[in-house]
Amino acid sequence: MPFRPVQSEKLSSAVVRQIEELILRGILRPGERLPSERDLSERLSVSRPSLRDAIGELQESGLLSARAGSGVFVGDVLGSAFSPALQDLMSRHETAVDDYLAFRRDMEGLAAERAARLGSDTDLKVVARVFEKMEAAQRGRPSEEEGHLDAKFHMAIIEASHNVVMLHMMRSMYELLQTGVFYNRQIMFDQSTTRDMLLDQHRAINLALQARDGAKARRAVETHLDYVQQSLSDQRRAAKNEDIAKLRLDHQS
Repeated sequence: MPFRPVQSEKLSSAVVRQIEELILRGILRPGERLPSERDLSERLSVSRPSLRDAIGELQESGLLSARAGSGVFVGDVLGSAFSPALQDLMSRHETAVDDYLAFRRDMEGLAAERAARLGSDTDLKVVARVFEKMEAAQRGRPSEEEGHLDAKFHMAIIEASHNVVMLHMMRSMYELLQTGVFYNRQIMFDQSTTRDMLLDQHRAINLALQARDGAKARRAVETHLDYVQQSLSDQRRAAKNEDIAKLRLDHQS
């Protein structure tokens, strides 16, 4: 008969499973510091020896790392989908920018549709709160904070889709965006007209999600990223035209 004796689970194994789940779900993020041993053992209601066993196991698997004098941190579970050589290559070719945005358009459109259907009320509140911060930032001068909130808004939608593979894949993609491999996001916020358009597009995404209209949310995301792609293409063309105009001016001189 296919039955085996039931064995009670070690406390350390239960701790390992809980921390693994938090990392898998993206709640504990790469580089995030865990609470102190005393605090964490109290929160988990386990002894310090059991906690140490669990931390040791997670360190061996690479999910956690200890830093002398600083504590225990979530490991770099994202890594990179691209080698440094490939990143450098993509940064020098415009087609990589277009392909990157096309990929995001497809993935984020799907994520928005899933978030409208599968996201909890709390998930959608997170999206709404990030958008409120975007509105507040819009009332001030252009700043790097707008770019950070933009990424945070899109990531909140990915998280609300509750697909862990998409979550970690897109988080890795956003890391490349943060380092400017594909394009400088701040360029998008330099002009007041563009800032207004971007905010309106994010508003449309948020409203569709709050209404749980998946099809509308997907279209709003696609419209937004189509606009970003066209704006970047126009800026590249304008920069080339300016170079040619300067050559003409120098020649006339």
